[in-house]
Amino acid sequence: MKTILTLCVSLLALGGFLLWRSMQLPTLSGSFTGAPKAAVIDLIERPKDFLNKTVLIEGQIREQCKAMGCFFFFHEGDKQLRVDLEQIAMYAPMREGRPARVEGQIVPYGDGYQLFATAVEFK
Repeated sequence: MKTILTLCVSLLALGGFLLWRSMQLPTLSGSFTGAPKAAVIDLIERPKDFLNKTVLIEGQIREQCKAMGCFFFFHEGDKQLRVDLEQIAMYAPMREGRPARVEGQIVPYGDGYQLFATAVEFK
């Protein structure tokens, strides 16, 4: 009887773990190329210096798109940088308040600039 109970509990635990694992949202989209690291504040303050250059940045996600997660912002003090994920992760997992690593290029956006992501890793 103990053997059957132990086997049932083990199978239930394994099944629960496999179900949980299969439902996890992806944490990596796109392909990192090994671009040089840049500071978010530098991209915000001097975006023209980074035009047509692929860079790697890291930061904490703020104000992520509520509908699909297709963009978010990195903040530095009272300034922010918009990160567009549309081409690599149109339906990105909601990760507000969590760190992320992003590789991409600065491109014009509206009256300013944004980082157009080619790879993102949510931590």
